[in-house]
Amino acid sequence: MKKQYIIYAIILLLGGTIGYFLNSSSDTKNESHTIEDDIKNQIWTCSMHPQIRQPEAGDCPICGMDLIPLVSDDNEEGSEFAVRMSPTAMQLADIQTAKVGKMKPIKTISLNGKVQPDERQIFTQSTHIEGRIENLRVNFTGEYVSKGTQIATIYSPKLLTAQQELFEAQKIKDTQPQLFNAAKEKLKSWKLTENQINGLLETGKIKEEFPILADVSGYVIDKMVNLGDYVRQGEGLYRVANLSQVWVLFDIYESELAWIKKGNKVNYTIESLPSQNFEGTISFIDPFIDPKTRVAQARVIVSNSDLKLKPEMFVSGEVKADLSSNSKNKNSEKITIPKTSVMWTGERSVVYVRQESEKGVDFVMREVKLGLALGDSYIIEEGLQEGEEIAINGTFSIDAAAQLAGKPSMMNPKGGAVMTGHNHGGTNSANTTTSMTESKKDKNPIKKTSISKTAKKSLEPVYDAYFELKNALTKDDLLAAKKASEKMTLSLSKINMSLFGGESHKLYMKYSSNLKEELQHLPHVEKIEAARQKFQAISETMVAMSQSFEPLENIIYVQFCPMADNNKGANWISKDKEIKNPYFGKSMLTCGEVSLEIK
Repeated sequence: MKKQYIIYAIILLLGGTIGYFLNSSSDTKNESHTIEDDIKNQIWTCSMHPQIRQPEAGDCPICGMDLIPLVSDDNEEGSEFAVRMSPTAMQLADIQTAKVGKMKPIKTISLNGKVQPDERQIFTQSTHIEGRIENLRVNFTGEYVSKGTQIATIYSPKLLTAQQELFEAQKIKDTQPQLFNAAKEKLKSWKLTENQINGLLETGKIKEEFPILADVSGYVIDKMVNLGDYVRQGEGLYRVANLSQVWVLFDIYESELAWIKKGNKVNYTIESLPSQNFEGTISFIDPFIDPKTRVAQARVIVSNSDLKLKPEMFVSGEVKADLSSNSKNKNSEKITIPKTSVMWTGERSVVYVRQESEKGVDFVMREVKLGLALGDSYIIEEGLQEGEEIAINGTFSIDAAAQLAGKPSMMNPKGGAVMTGHNHGGTNSANTTTSMTESKKDKNPIKKTSISKTAKKSLEPVYDAYFELKNALTKDDLLAAKKASEKMTLSLSKINMSLFGGESHKLYMKYSSNLKEELQHLPHVEKIEAARQKFQAISETMVAMSQSFEPLENIIYVQFCPMADNNKGANWISKDKEIKNPYFGKSMLTCGEVSLEIK
């Protein structure tokens, strides 16, 4: 009997243990099943077309925009200004957050420039004898000449007379040595050497052609005479540069002059030497601004004994300016946040602040005041405190979820009804256009002013080059876009600023300065996405200039795509009403709408 009780007890114990583990396994499966169900049952939608509902991630069938996970509004007891997101939705939307911190403000300033000869090492090789060039030993620019070598021969009637005087003075040198010495000195004043004069005296024959010897060593950068030319005494034959030391001259725009100082370190690369990095120190900054280009130049002196650096090479550099050096508190630190966390409408800048409670994770939109841009981050002047947590990735997904839920969002700061999308080039959608572009239009009201027909005519090449740039981007042609930007820069440099008088002069100076600043970088970008970013800033200026001056006889169409610039929206101008989107090219060519006609 005892044995039977023991056996029963063991069976009960084993049964209870097995049951416990089976229940635990079942609970784990149920929990895993719940997470899988969350992902499996997730509905995906488009922020611009909320009527789209799909069971999996992908592109919007209307506009091609990335779909976002639809967030259900279970925040009835929470704040009316917050959007609540589940861990699953945050994971699917790839939302990342970080705490706000302070750092020493270091501003990265991009510079472009060229290699140029050191002006102190440029010499003019002149002739010291008047006469006709009978022979040229150096026939092209770029040729190297060594000091003391013969570079040309010259026929000089005055030299013939001087030789005759020397021979006559030689005959009476014992009785009148001063006359003989004066005849020799006259020849020496024409740069004849003692050996050449002694050779004449030994032969006793008049020499009709004399060699011209190089005064310095270097590379010929300018050939100023041709065979048979008659030259006067002291007239230049060649310009010669010693390239063992060169200058790298960087362009600095007015807006950047305050941050760049003599002594700043510059890290730079050269387009034709892609595998090498260089470093130099700014030794001089122009005290004047060029009135045509509106830039000053910063000079870096570079040793070039191996002749790697050649004049006119393009250079791209960076200066890291310590902004705290301009303040009284040298150790001052500023609140900085990544640029990816900021959503900018042109009028306001907003971020999403994470707030966590027992009920879940909420994101609340908050307007901030941006300070200077520091490379990949911004200084925050107002709106955030150190230690707060903000979204640094997936901010658009949060904003789209808020918009769909009728909460305050970037495009709809007061909340309310969901927008129903935008037109893709078919019909006019005035209400949508207004909501998308009103911040761009209202921030800086456009000043209209009349300009002369001559001034309008001078602007035509600029517009032609701009339209070439726009067309190249619609075709995804980066090389053509670079060439068009260079053509646009050249067209701007040829405009006579005196054609614009009074108020129009101030406006033109502002517009041309903005255009030149953005255009200078475009020829050096390596990816078409970077070219499109520059094109956006160029287009905003072109839109404003078009509204101010109404420069063309034909209608100019201002066109708008709300999905450009990371769904913040961007304008461009076109001669044609048909939509051809330069921000997406062939991938979404007809996305956009006409927002304004300028006649």
